[in-house]
Amino acid sequence: MEEKIINVSAVQMCSKIGDTEANIKKVEELVKRDVSKTDIIVLPEVWTCGWSPKHFRETAEKISNSKVINFLSHIALNYNCWVIGGSFIENKNGHYYNTCPILNRKGDLVTTYSKNHLFSYYGCEEGCFVEAGDNPVLVDIEGVKTGLTICYDIRFPEIYRAYRKSGADLFVNCAAWGLKKPIPWECMTRSRAVENQTYMVALTQSGYIENQEWNIGHSRIIDYKGETISEIKDQKEGAMNATLKMEPMYDFRGKCTCLKDIKPNYEVKCV
Repeated sequence: MEEKIINVSAVQMCSKIGDTEANIKKVEELVKRDVSKTDIIVLPEVWTCGWSPKHFRETAEKISNSKVINFLSHIALNYNCWVIGGSFIENKNGHYYNTCPILNRKGDLVTTYSKNHLFSYYGCEEGCFVEAGDNPVLVDIEGVKTGLTICYDIRFPEIYRAYRKSGADLFVNCAAWGLKKPIPWECMTRSRAVENQTYMVALTQSGYIENQEWNIGHSRIIDYKGETISEIKDQKEGAMNATLKMEPMYDFRGKCTCLKDIKPNYEVKCV
Protein backbone atom coordinates (compact mmCIF):
# COMPACT_ATOMS: atom_id res chain seq x y z
CA MET A 1 0.00 0.00 0.00
CA GLU A 2 1.28 3.45 -0.91
CA GLU A 3 2.31 5.50 2.12
CA LYS A 4 -0.10 8.31 2.94
CA ILE A 5 1.80 11.62 2.74
CA ILE A 6 0.40 15.13 2.32
CA ASN A 7 2.14 18.48 1.85
CA VAL A 8 0.68 21.51 3.59
CA SER A 9 1.35 25.23 3.07
CA ALA A 10 -0.16 27.80 5.45
CA VAL A 11 -0.09 31.56 4.84
CA GLN A 12 0.44 34.02 7.70
CA MET A 13 -0.53 37.58 6.79
CA CYS A 14 -1.70 40.95 8.07
CA SER A 15 -5.07 41.87 6.59
CA LYS A 16 -6.21 45.38 5.76
CA ILE A 17 -9.39 46.11 7.70
CA GLY A 18 -12.49 46.04 5.50
CA ASP A 19 -10.61 45.84 2.17
CA THR A 20 -11.26 42.48 0.54
CA GLU A 21 -9.67 43.46 -2.78
CA ALA A 22 -6.38 44.46 -1.13
CA ASN A 23 -6.36 41.27 0.92
CA ILE A 24 -7.00 39.10 -2.13
CA LYS A 25 -4.05 40.76 -3.85
CA LYS A 26 -1.82 40.13 -0.83
CA VAL A 27 -2.74 36.45 -0.62
CA GLU A 28 -2.01 36.05 -4.32
CA GLU A 29 1.41 37.67 -3.88
CA LEU A 30 2.37 35.63 -0.80
CA VAL A 31 1.27 32.33 -2.35
CA LYS A 32 3.18 33.12 -5.55
CA ARG A 33 6.29 34.00 -3.54
CA ASP A 34 6.34 31.18 -0.98
CA VAL A 35 4.34 28.22 -2.34
CA SER A 36 5.46 26.03 -5.20
CA LYS A 37 4.12 22.47 -5.06
CA THR A 38 1.70 21.51 -2.29
CA ASP A 39 -1.43 19.49 -1.64
CA ILE A 40 -3.20 21.96 0.67
CA ILE A 41 -3.03 25.74 1.07
CA VAL A 42 -4.45 27.09 4.34
CA LEU A 43 -5.42 30.72 4.99
CA PRO A 44 -6.13 32.46 8.34
CA GLU A 45 -9.43 33.51 9.88
CA VAL A 46 -11.17 36.55 8.31
CA TRP A 47 -8.18 37.30 6.09
CA THR A 48 -10.73 38.89 3.77
CA CYS A 49 -11.58 41.76 6.12
CA GLY A 50 -9.28 41.60 9.15
CA TRP A 51 -10.28 41.08 12.78
CA SER A 52 -12.81 43.86 13.31
CA PRO A 53 -16.28 42.44 14.02
CA LYS A 54 -17.99 45.80 13.56
CA HIS A 55 -16.81 45.70 9.91
CA PHE A 56 -17.76 42.07 9.29
CA ARG A 57 -21.12 42.62 7.61
CA GLU A 58 -19.71 45.26 5.25
CA THR A 59 -17.71 42.55 3.49
CA ALA A 60 -20.24 39.70 3.82
CA GLU A 61 -21.01 37.66 0.71
CA LYS A 62 -23.41 34.96 -0.34
CA ILE A 63 -21.79 31.70 -1.39
CA SER A 64 -23.58 31.73 -4.74
CA ASN A 65 -21.89 34.89 -6.03
CA SER A 66 -18.81 35.27 -3.83
CA LYS A 67 -15.67 36.88 -5.25
CA VAL A 68 -13.77 35.29 -2.37
CA ILE A 69 -14.90 31.79 -3.40
CA ASN A 70 -14.07 32.59 -7.03
CA PHE A 71 -10.58 33.71 -6.01
CA LEU A 72 -9.98 30.59 -3.91
CA SER A 73 -11.16 28.46 -6.84
CA HIS A 74 -8.56 30.21 -9.00
CA ILE A 75 -5.84 29.43 -6.44
CA ALA A 76 -6.88 25.77 -6.24
CA LEU A 77 -6.81 25.37 -10.02
CA ASN A 78 -3.60 27.35 -10.51
CA TYR A 79 -1.66 25.38 -7.90
CA ASN A 80 -3.48 22.07 -8.38
CA CYS A 81 -4.19 21.81 -4.66
CA TRP A 82 -6.92 21.85 -2.06
CA VAL A 83 -7.65 25.15 -0.34
CA ILE A 84 -8.78 25.53 3.26
CA GLY A 85 -9.87 29.11 2.83
CA GLY A 86 -9.44 30.50 6.34
CA SER A 87 -12.73 32.31 6.75
CA PHE A 88 -14.89 35.04 5.30
CA ILE A 89 -18.19 36.48 6.46
CA GLU A 90 -21.04 34.58 4.87
CA ASN A 91 -24.47 36.10 4.36
CA LYS A 92 -26.98 33.27 4.41
CA ASN A 93 -30.44 34.73 3.90
CA GLY A 94 -29.75 37.63 6.24
CA HIS A 95 -27.94 35.48 8.80
CA TYR A 96 -24.19 36.04 9.10
CA TYR A 97 -21.52 33.44 9.83
CA ASN A 98 -17.74 33.30 10.18
CA THR A 99 -17.32 30.59 7.54
CA CYS A 100 -14.40 28.51 6.29
CA PRO A 101 -14.76 27.26 2.68
CA ILE A 102 -12.93 24.14 1.45
CA LEU A 103 -12.19 23.68 -2.24
CA ASN A 104 -10.68 20.70 -4.06
CA ARG A 105 -8.01 20.62 -6.78
CA LYS A 106 -10.64 21.26 -9.45
CA GLY A 107 -11.68 24.47 -7.72
CA ASP A 108 -15.01 23.04 -6.60
CA LEU A 109 -16.46 24.10 -3.26
CA VAL A 110 -16.62 20.80 -1.32
CA THR A 111 -18.00 22.00 2.02
CA THR A 112 -17.97 24.83 4.53
CA TYR A 113 -17.47 25.05 8.28
CA SER A 114 -18.96 27.91 10.30
CA LYS A 115 -17.23 28.83 13.55
CA ASN A 116 -18.95 27.01 16.42
CA HIS A 117 -17.77 29.25 19.29
CA LEU A 118 -17.84 33.06 19.08
CA PHE A 119 -15.44 35.24 21.07
CA SER A 120 -17.33 38.03 22.82
CA TYR A 121 -15.15 39.06 25.75
CA TYR A 122 -12.79 41.88 26.76
CA GLY A 123 -14.56 44.39 24.55
CA CYS A 124 -14.75 42.08 21.52
CA GLU A 125 -18.31 41.48 20.30
CA GLU A 126 -18.07 38.84 17.59
CA GLY A 127 -21.36 37.32 18.74
CA CYS A 128 -23.17 40.58 18.06
CA PHE A 129 -22.33 40.46 14.35
CA VAL A 130 -22.29 36.77 13.40
CA GLU A 131 -24.06 33.60 14.53
CA ALA A 132 -22.45 30.36 15.67
CA GLY A 133 -22.35 27.37 13.35
CA ASP A 134 -24.27 24.24 14.22
CA ASN A 135 -21.72 21.43 14.07
CA PRO A 136 -18.11 20.37 13.48
CA VAL A 137 -17.07 19.35 9.95
CA LEU A 138 -14.56 16.59 9.17
CA VAL A 139 -13.51 16.66 5.52
CA ASP A 140 -11.69 13.84 3.73
CA ILE A 141 -8.82 15.39 1.77
CA GLU A 142 -7.59 12.55 -0.41
CA GLY A 143 -7.63 10.09 2.49
CA VAL A 144 -6.48 12.53 5.17
CA LYS A 145 -9.44 13.25 7.43
CA THR A 146 -9.21 16.88 8.47
CA GLY A 147 -11.06 18.51 11.37
CA LEU A 148 -11.85 22.18 10.87
CA THR A 149 -11.84 24.83 13.61
CA ILE A 150 -11.58 28.59 13.80
CA CYS A 151 -9.69 30.59 16.46
CA TYR A 152 -11.72 30.54 19.73
CA ASP A 153 -12.77 26.94 18.98
CA ILE A 154 -9.30 25.96 20.26
CA ARG A 155 -10.51 26.53 23.85
CA PHE A 156 -12.95 23.63 23.55
CA PRO A 157 -11.14 20.27 23.61
CA GLU A 158 -14.48 18.51 23.16
CA ILE A 159 -14.64 19.40 19.46
CA TYR A 160 -11.15 17.99 18.84
CA ARG A 161 -11.85 14.79 20.73
CA ALA A 162 -15.02 14.38 18.66
CA TYR A 163 -12.94 14.76 15.50
CA ARG A 164 -10.37 12.26 16.73
CA LYS A 165 -13.07 9.71 17.57
CA SER A 166 -14.37 10.19 14.01
CA GLY A 167 -10.96 9.32 12.56
CA ALA A 168 -9.18 12.69 12.22
CA ASP A 169 -5.57 12.68 10.97
CA LEU A 170 -5.18 16.44 10.92
CA PHE A 171 -6.59 19.43 12.79
CA VAL A 172 -6.64 22.91 11.30
CA ASN A 173 -7.23 26.02 13.39
CA CYS A 174 -7.49 29.17 11.28
CA ALA A 175 -7.22 32.16 13.62
CA ALA A 176 -6.83 35.88 14.11
CA TRP A 177 -5.37 35.56 17.60
CA GLY A 178 -4.58 38.62 19.74
CA LEU A 179 -1.04 39.47 20.81
CA LYS A 180 -2.09 39.84 24.46
CA LYS A 181 -2.88 36.11 24.78
CA PRO A 182 0.39 34.30 23.93
CA ILE A 183 0.22 31.55 26.56
CA PRO A 184 -3.23 30.19 25.55
CA TRP A 185 -2.22 30.21 21.88
CA GLU A 186 1.04 28.37 22.47
CA CYS A 187 -0.32 25.89 25.01
CA MET A 188 -3.71 24.99 23.59
CA THR A 189 -2.66 24.49 19.98
CA ARG A 190 0.06 22.11 21.13
CA SER A 191 -2.21 20.40 23.66
CA ARG A 192 -4.93 19.63 21.11
CA ALA A 193 -2.30 17.84 19.00
CA VAL A 194 -0.72 15.93 21.89
CA GLU A 195 -3.89 14.77 23.65
CA ASN A 196 -5.33 13.45 20.38
CA GLN A 197 -2.08 12.24 18.75
CA THR A 198 -2.95 14.24 15.64
CA TYR A 199 -1.16 16.73 13.37
CA MET A 200 -2.18 20.38 13.92
CA VAL A 201 -1.95 23.42 11.64
CA ALA A 202 -2.21 26.43 13.96
CA LEU A 203 -2.38 29.43 11.64
CA THR A 204 -3.08 32.99 12.72
CA GLN A 205 -2.88 36.46 11.27
CA SER A 206 0.04 38.76 12.08
CA GLY A 207 0.49 42.52 12.30
CA TYR A 208 -1.47 45.54 13.40
CA ILE A 209 -5.28 45.41 13.56
CA GLU A 210 -6.68 48.73 14.83
CA ASN A 211 -7.18 50.63 18.11
CA GLN A 212 -3.70 49.64 19.32
CA GLU A 213 -4.48 45.93 18.94
CA TRP A 214 -2.14 43.46 17.22
CA ASN A 215 -2.35 39.88 15.98
CA ILE A 216 0.11 37.51 17.61
CA GLY A 217 1.64 35.89 14.54
CA HIS A 218 3.84 32.87 15.30
CA SER A 219 1.90 30.28 13.34
CA ARG A 220 3.05 26.66 13.62
CA ILE A 221 2.57 23.21 12.21
CA ILE A 222 2.75 20.71 15.07
CA ASP A 223 3.09 16.95 14.91
CA TYR A 224 1.21 14.28 16.87
CA LYS A 225 3.85 14.33 19.65
CA GLY A 226 3.68 18.09 20.07
CA GLU A 227 6.86 18.93 18.17
CA THR A 228 6.91 22.05 15.98
CA ILE A 229 7.85 20.96 12.47
CA SER A 230 7.36 24.31 10.72
CA GLU A 231 6.70 27.85 11.94
CA ILE A 232 6.64 31.54 11.11
CA LYS A 233 7.92 33.52 14.06
CA ASP A 234 6.60 36.85 15.26
CA GLN A 235 4.95 39.20 12.75
CA LYS A 236 6.43 37.98 9.48
CA GLU A 237 4.20 37.44 6.44
CA GLY A 238 4.58 34.39 4.26
CA ALA A 239 3.94 30.67 4.01
CA MET A 240 5.17 27.83 6.20
CA ASN A 241 5.43 24.45 4.54
CA ALA A 242 5.54 20.91 5.90
CA THR A 243 5.30 17.31 4.72
CA LEU A 244 2.98 15.27 6.94
CA LYS A 245 3.55 11.50 6.99
CA MET A 246 0.61 9.52 8.31
CA GLU A 247 2.22 6.09 8.80
CA PRO A 248 4.55 7.15 11.65
CA MET A 249 1.54 8.75 13.37
CA TYR A 250 -0.52 5.58 13.00
CA ASP A 251 2.42 3.55 14.32
CA PHE A 252 2.76 5.84 17.34
CA ARG A 253 -0.96 5.59 18.05
CA GLY A 254 -0.70 1.80 17.89
CA LYS A 255 2.09 1.74 20.47
CA CYS A 256 0.77 4.47 22.76
CA THR A 257 -2.92 3.58 22.97
CA CYS A 258 -3.87 6.13 25.62
CA LEU A 259 -7.17 7.00 23.96
CA LYS A 260 -8.33 3.47 24.72
CA ASP A 261 -8.08 4.34 28.41
CA ILE A 262 -10.85 6.91 28.18
CA LYS A 263 -13.74 5.90 30.42
CA PRO A 264 -17.31 5.91 29.09
CA ASN A 265 -18.17 8.66 31.57
CA TYR A 266 -16.56 10.65 34.33
CA GLU A 267 -19.23 11.08 36.96
CA VAL A 268 -17.81 13.33 39.63
CA LYS A 269 -18.12 12.21 43.23
CA CYS A 270 -18.70 15.32 45.32
CA VAL A 271 -17.77 14.99 48.98
